[in-house]
Amino acid sequence: MHGGPRLTPRSARTAAALGAAAVVLSGCSSAVEVSVPGGAGAPACRAAAWPATVSGQERRDTSPASPAVAAWGDPALVARCGVAAIGPTDVECVDVDGQGWIPTPLSDGTRLVSFGTDPAVEVLVPSSYGPAPLLLPAFTEVAASLPRNGLVCR
Repeated sequence: MHGGPRLTPRSARTAAALGAAAVVLSGCSSAVEVSVPGGAGAPACRAAAWPATVSGQERRDTSPASPAVAAWGDPALVARCGVAAIGPTDVECVDVDGQGWIPTPLSDGTRLVSFGTDPAVEVLVPSSYGPAPLLLPAFTEVAASLPRNGLVCR
């Protein structure tokens, strides 16, 4: 024998019970299913500095895990870096902290895409969070780190 700690039948049962509890508990906090955008490999997206909380909501795991995507709360508020940039548009642009965003109403919330960046950041805000533009300051740092494409809000 190697002289290390010995596993008795009682400690084996305890270890098995703790392992089973860990599996059950991990099932309680399921990851948010997301799709990783095509431009997620951009250096700024790989180094995205997502906030720990958004509107008081804690960050959640995503599946698949990627530095280019993040989620908070339940229902999940989702941000994805690396979506296609929006070209010139007649849609009213929302300026938050010097960063333009193009809002698109959805049946259950709002989609906001950074304007003037390539690639872009997409933020999906469920309607239960209230006015979506009020959450955008949390994403200014990530959007500001992206390369500019010369387009600005008017």
